[in-house]
Amino acid sequence: MQIDNTVTVEDAVQALALVGDLSMGQPTDGSIRAARLAARLAHADGAAPDACAHARLVALLRWSGCTANASGFATLLGDDVGGRDAMLTHTLPPNHPLTVTSVTPLARIHCEVSGDIAGLLGLPVEVEAGLRHVWEHYDGNGLPERLSGPAIPTVVYYTSLAGDLEILARTHGLADALRMIAGMADRKYPAALVRMLTGHARAWLDELDAPAPAADAPLLTRQVPLSIVADMIELKLPWLAGYSRKVAALAESAAAHADLSPVQRQCLGRAALIHGIGRAAVPNTVWERDGRLSAADWEKIRLVPYWTARAGVQIPSLRLEAALASHAYERLDGSGYFRNLNADALGLPHRLLAAACAYVALCMPRPWRPAHAPHEAARVLAEQAGAFDAAAVRCVIAAAGAPAAGAPAAGGAAASGAAAGGAAQAAAPRKNVLSEREVEVLRRISLGESNKEAARSMQISPSTVRTHVESIFRKLACSTRAAATLKALTLGLI
Repeated sequence: MQIDNTVTVEDAVQALALVGDLSMGQPTDGSIRAARLAARLAHADGAAPDACAHARLVALLRWSGCTANASGFATLLGDDVGGRDAMLTHTLPPNHPLTVTSVTPLARIHCEVSGDIAGLLGLPVEVEAGLRHVWEHYDGNGLPERLSGPAIPTVVYYTSLAGDLEILARTHGLADALRMIAGMADRKYPAALVRMLTGHARAWLDELDAPAPAADAPLLTRQVPLSIVADMIELKLPWLAGYSRKVAALAESAAAHADLSPVQRQCLGRAALIHGIGRAAVPNTVWERDGRLSAADWEKIRLVPYWTARAGVQIPSLRLEAALASHAYERLDGSGYFRNLNADALGLPHRLLAAACAYVALCMPRPWRPAHAPHEAARVLAEQAGAFDAAAVRCVIAAAGAPAAGAPAAGGAAASGAAAGGAAQAAAPRKNVLSEREVEVLRRISLGESNKEAARSMQISPSTVRTHVESIFRKLACSTRAAATLKALTLGLI
């Protein structure tokens, strides 16, 4: 059986919307509610059915670039999740550091990545254009291009106004929300749309309590790779790039070694691709904390698999995968999270996923440690017999091509296996798109290295790295490192 790790466009959009809401500190149905309001506003404005559908999609995906600039907002606000929630709810302190100068590069990253994701999903050009300009304002004071009036796609106004109504009414009450929105008339969006919204706001908000109508556009039933969701999640932390793809490949291969059925193998691979959904809810400052994590930090981390489990509620077609994915951090001795299950409650798929996640993580560098060699990663897993299932660890190590604990590494390093990220599969695209040196530079900058750090690692000059980066951007048709990373993952370059 061919492993199928694809989902419908609609399911991918719903998953991306959930990740966006978690990243922005919003309720997990925030984008769904905003999307219904945007479509309602477009319809009331006389938009054609296609334009109403476009408004819904732009509202669902408006935060799809927010993982890519999370590190920037963490640096600027100290907390990328809480800080952006305060930004959306108009509750930032008076002395906040947000300025046009400080936010423009972050808006550029967000809009470029959002637009690229729409392209990867094969969505209409109107949706892609809306996402590339979603931060623009009617008066020309928006970002990143400072467009104004009719130069901004109308779908942006529908999305901005609907999103503000949903967020501000929820956090400040309807009366204050409408007052705040009125203050932005002919500044953020056209006054005529504000007047239209004001007359219907209460009724439209009340409609949100009823079940949402099913989206039935043919383009939403097409199949797209589930890895798009994994890639979007991992843009949040540069050192995570490609992690879930590697876990999925390794888990599927390990499942074959364990003689699991093709259906179980497929579920395991798909679970691996989405197991990091909940990571978006944890601020970058926690993930990159220098030193021991506090009890409060750990409480946030323990909720990561909980939020992943909630994805199954919001996206029924991924219910089984989300349930399995939410067990990625459980351990046989009950020391895992978030359920604190023990061996009696963990089946072989759970054990394989846990071992695969741990092995791949050990083989990748982290800000607080270098990457382990494959044989070292195998030894570390084998030494944690109380936490990881020995049989599952053996299957993972065999699938990775790493020597078992205590065995010598061939040639000083383990053989290339599934956890190596499919280098052989990536070779052909590399030859057609980037040179080997450009691939190496791209790999370095995708992990968050500066030009100077990449130059030091590669023993070349920073100016040479800069020249390679410019060439990479030109060849991949992008202008930010986050967008280059996303495209490189999609093309199998890194």
